[in-house]
Amino acid sequence: MVCAAVICYALRPFHLGGVTSAGVGVLTAGAILLLELRLRWAAMSGLLGGAFGAVLGIFAAVLVTLIISRTAEPEPAKSFLECAVLVAFAYLGLVLGSTKAAELHWETIGERAVAKAPAATPESLKLVDTSVLIDGRIADICEAQFIDGVLIVPQFVLHELQLVADSGDALKRHRGRRGLDVLERIRKMPGVEVRVLENGSSQPGEGDHKLIDLARQIGAKIVTNDFNLNKVATVQGLSVLNVNQLANALKPVVLPGEPMRVLILREGKEANQGVAYLDDGTMVVVDGAKRFINKSVDITVTSVHQTTAGKMIFGRVDDRAEPPGPMARQAAAGRSDAIGRVTDPHSLDRGTRSIYPETEAD
Repeated sequence: MVCAAVICYALRPFHLGGVTSAGVGVLTAGAILLLELRLRWAAMSGLLGGAFGAVLGIFAAVLVTLIISRTAEPEPAKSFLECAVLVAFAYLGLVLGSTKAAELHWETIGERAVAKAPAATPESLKLVDTSVLIDGRIADICEAQFIDGVLIVPQFVLHELQLVADSGDALKRHRGRRGLDVLERIRKMPGVEVRVLENGSSQPGEGDHKLIDLARQIGAKIVTNDFNLNKVATVQGLSVLNVNQLANALKPVVLPGEPMRVLILREGKEANQGVAYLDDGTMVVVDGAKRFINKSVDITVTSVHQTTAGKMIFGRVDDRAEPPGPMARQAAAGRSDAIGRVTDPHSLDRGTRSIYPETEAD
């Protein structure tokens, strides 16, 4: 601002006085600084769109001034109209170009120009969350061709995976590396298109908000396992593909009264309860199965409850398939020994004949 004031004071533009020229220099420098501060926070797409729009506005203004110059209006009026049209068209092009540039995907323009297949529609775009990649089941779903369109992985999702993979905790480090391996596996599938989108900063802790904003901006669906992200995105009117909901929907339907055979793995919270798990991970709580831990037992389903975490099945041990207790086994063994003794007539003694008189009569 000081330099601008000194230059204007020395040059005296428009034949102004020294103080007035210095004031004009200060105002000009202040306007330039304000513009610089405003452009500092602008996105690159906005800057490119604004510059392109301003050029188009100036070109349109030149065409209009050619028409104005051929009119019979006085020269001062023509000069005013030409300047007004130039400023107005350039300003409109700058503003419209910067605001509408967000709707253009600059990073995919080159790909669309050389792509053999038609560009994907917004409805076929799917944003992949970090939780889905760490979970890993998305790879099996893609391999089964249940997901079509383009899978978009934002840059901040890759950054979150890298932070987890570089964590000092061994468990987190393993999960992060598994997420990167799953992404690489999906990228190598022949029928799946994966794009890495450069968008936004890579600061941690803002992934969910940036994912929702990006999905709203490009009209994509969100693929996630995060319960809270699912709720927030649904409230804001976005489409969400939840892998956990898909897994729950594919679980077999079990009705009360149906029999099944399960392996009791541990005891339950209540007394005399046992807990088993189906192949799909569904928890089965069995009454009276505490004594059958690490054993397979036939049960009868009593009720099925659907919770936010998944489906839970409650049942009881089938009495018809329940093995005999210790007392029953001892009694059965005693009867077998006694019958074995009485079937041999030469082995009957006096005590046995007194106990089994009907055998002695026979």
